[in-house]
Amino acid sequence: MILIAHRGLVEGPNKDIENHPDQILSALHLGYDCEIDVWYDNDDWYLGHDAPQYKINERFLLNHKNSFWIHCKNEEAFAKLNEYFPLLNYFWHDTDTYTFTCKGIPWIYPGKRLLSNGICVLPELHYNLDEEIVSLDCLGFCSDYVSTLQKHLT
Repeated sequence: MILIAHRGLVEGPNKDIENHPDQILSALHLGYDCEIDVWYDNDDWYLGHDAPQYKINERFLLNHKNSFWIHCKNEEAFAKLNEYFPLLNYFWHDTDTYTFTCKGIPWIYPGKRLLSNGICVLPELHYNLDEEIVSLDCLGFCSDYVSTLQKHLT
């Protein structure tokens, strides 16, 4: 089961630390994959949900290529990753029911029908993490509460 820290969060939503590079590295250190929101603007890379917020470099992305699920937040980020970084795991979506990462893994919008080979995004919005979560059939979860999920799945 793949556990993905949504924006690097592990114990619930927190706008003050989401997508912060230190928070991302902390979640990785705990053994989780991370979904990160990435922007490309004026020849620079940034993390941030609603806007480019934390400047990063390509090395940050490449050093953790096996643990990142990169949500491209603007067309420039998607185009740049597609052209120069095909080994990274990235995707673009808005409110699509399903999208696919560039590695062919279904990324499932919250509350939509699960697929056994897909990632259930934000299960806490539609399922009881203490009881229902163990019976869900999917490849993994992307959640703000991955530490809680881990306790119930092990």
